[in-house]
Amino acid sequence: MRLIDQRRARFRDRHHFFAVAATTIRRVLVDHARSKGRLKRGGEQQRVELDPTVDWSGTRALDLLALDDALRRLHDLHERQARVVELRFFAGLTIAQAAEVLGVGTTTVEDDWAVARAWLGRELEGGG
Repeated sequence: MRLIDQRRARFRDRHHFFAVAATTIRRVLVDHARSKGRLKRGGEQQRVELDPTVDWSGTRALDLLALDDALRRLHDLHERQARVVELRFFAGLTIAQAAEVLGVGTTTVEDDWAVARAWLGRELEGGG
């Protein structure tokens, strides 16, 4: 609904739409988790099941709010890696599709995806 309600949005092309969609999906999910009062208020953790086709360091579920916080930190360190995670995880794009959206090669996206997954895995396990 948020994408439909963006009357002022002028999508340059299909790639721009997917980039905006991934960010919007992330915000919707995080807003929903926060509205349920699950952040630092004693409520149970909001868990999100991962797509079984995506290997997320062996983890089957993760805390969406912790992921969002970690993605913000990753964005500060390496913006493109954070965008790759958004496109792959929230928009469900393949490596090739994400590469097309970002205007880089598939090898670059594969490398960014591998590094971002490892970094996020460490952050989400409390090692960061």
